[in-house]
Amino acid sequence: MQAEGPGLDRGVPVLLVKVGRYPDAYGAAGAARSLGRAGVPVYAMVEDALTPTALSRYVRRAFVRPTGAAEPAGALVAALLAAGRAIGRPAVAVPTDDEAAVLLAEHRAELAGHFLLPPVPADLPRRLADKGALHDLCRAHGVATPRVATPADRSELLATARDWGFPVVLKNLAPFTRQVHPAVGHTTIVPDEPALLAACPADGPLSVLLQEYVPQSCAEDWITHLCCGPGGKPLVVFTGIKDRSWPPESGVTTRGHTRSNPELASITADFCGAIGYCGTADLDWRLDRRDGRYKLLDFNPRNGAQFRLFETVDGVDVVRALHLSLTGRPVPAGPLRPRRFRAGRLDTLSALAGAWQDRCRPWGLWPEPNTEHAWFAADDPVPAVAALLRFGLPAPYRFLRSALAG
Repeated sequence: MQAEGPGLDRGVPVLLVKVGRYPDAYGAAGAARSLGRAGVPVYAMVEDALTPTALSRYVRRAFVRPTGAAEPAGALVAALLAAGRAIGRPAVAVPTDDEAAVLLAEHRAELAGHFLLPPVPADLPRRLADKGALHDLCRAHGVATPRVATPADRSELLATARDWGFPVVLKNLAPFTRQVHPAVGHTTIVPDEPALLAACPADGPLSVLLQEYVPQSCAEDWITHLCCGPGGKPLVVFTGIKDRSWPPESGVTTRGHTRSNPELASITADFCGAIGYCGTADLDWRLDRRDGRYKLLDFNPRNGAQFRLFETVDGVDVVRALHLSLTGRPVPAGPLRPRRFRAGRLDTLSALAGAWQDRCRPWGLWPEPNTEHAWFAADDPVPAVAALLRFGLPAPYRFLRSALAG
């Protein structure tokens, strides 16, 4: 990473915005490091003063303001405005979760006096973060997806799953609701009917998306990260392979590597241009070898947790591209730098789970060159120590308990 950054305006600070309580999310720490190394003043909204992101040397000030999706929008906007007044000059607002992206887009006019925001259509981030509405957008613009359904109750859910056959995939349907009344804890592969019945309540409406399962044996998982300017013009588009995730096959990327894929980059850029998307985005795709099509699984209207995997030889990643664009500076169009990404603790769990399932030795656990780590950085080690102390023990314990139970 070029420490000076690709011509960023150091006079324009950044506020990392979040809605919800998940101090283990490492995307915010990556954004703080990327911009802070370039000399940009970084501020962050955090749950408490001891979150790993708050302890980064590159965060000038952490605003301790626990937020939740159940809060009225007015209260969340007021918290943003208070942070903007404390910063004292217009700042680029960088959402680190879907709810923050929705909030910033829908209240752009109220926030404009304190923040620089991409001119994305106000309703678009919510439609993209809503799994059912995303499917409708994909159908309207010729983008392939797995089959999906939004059942109204458990009987309809069960009937559809029986018709499709197991396994199936369950996802929380909409932003905000996924935090307040989650149908599942995370994207979940459901192997059979008893597991489906156990996962969903017997009565009442469901805020859940049922998605067709594309078997891993005939699929390949890809990710695209990009930043678009006004009108959906792509400024940078990156493509890579998702090697592992946690939970396995259905969760966040824990290990990935860059790989040029002009076809997928073109599909992604064309879709964003057609819908007029503006800002950073993280898209999950699955190449279905049965029909040779890339199928969109998720569209996150913000930078993804593993966005630091991608960087050009000029030192441009998606958050730097966003800052350059919003401050009226050109975005260098250099080639992609070959890199790897690893979320150490979670990737170890994923590797162990995969080895247990396949009855083989885990692979890829040793350090490799050109690897960006989720928490650890030689020039900013404290967040990694904080993450280890705060999150290092419970997850392995839960994993071992579930493995022994299985």
